[in-house]
Amino acid sequence: MKIAVTGACGRMGDWIIQNVSSSEDMVLVAAFDVVNIGTSIGDVVVSDPKEMRGVLKETKSDILIDFTSADSSLENIKTAVECGTNIVVGSTGFSDEQRREMGAVIGEKISAVISPNFSIGVNVFWKVIKEAQKYLEDYDIEIIEIHHKHKKDAPSGTAVYAAELLGDKFVHGRSGICPRNEGEIGVHSVRGGDVVGDHTLLFAGEGERLEIIHRAHSRQAFASGAIKAARWAMGATKGVHSFDEVLGL
Repeated sequence: MKIAVTGACGRMGDWIIQNVSSSEDMVLVAAFDVVNIGTSIGDVVVSDPKEMRGVLKETKSDILIDFTSADSSLENIKTAVECGTNIVVGSTGFSDEQRREMGAVIGEKISAVISPNFSIGVNVFWKVIKEAQKYLEDYDIEIIEIHHKHKKDAPSGTAVYAAELLGDKFVHGRSGICPRNEGEIGVHSVRGGDVVGDHTLLFAGEGERLEIIHRAHSRQAFASGAIKAARWAMGATKGVHSFDEVLGL
């Protein structure tokens, strides 16, 4: 499989490239970033994203793995569709309008796996909290997520997706006089240090509470999931898929 990677010089890009390089069935054929253009990653030269269309066609890339930003990913998806390149997208912070546009652009032209989190554990976390809610309907729900100080979007895509699984009334932080309203879900973001990603789902009832926690210790959790998704996408039907489809959840 011929793999292209965007954000190649970033934290996630580096992890993904390491995983591609160590996979016997994959080879890195293209790398894109807005920094370090012209430098080499192994035998591959880092290209300007503006050159993506030509590079993808020249290298005949099978899969583009994209962990950048919402705006960048949307443009990269458009380019991948033009080139007939399947894509795996792990960027977060998409607006509802951007999500609709992605779906319309992809249609049934390429196979795309798009997820706010490619950790296998997080996808099981989502399934577990949805199942738990069936038995804890009257319990108050709060979500607390912690990430490193460089993360740009808040709340995290993982926390947003968890909240959307469980309800439709959200409060982002509280201050002053703000009694809890029935059915609301509190979503709270903490930023600091080098925390890779912690998510806690709290079900609070009368006399007890249940906490369901996922902690990512390394970005390898996301990189290995992206590699699994890339393999799966090669044989998938065209259209937009979620990572839980890849995992059979």
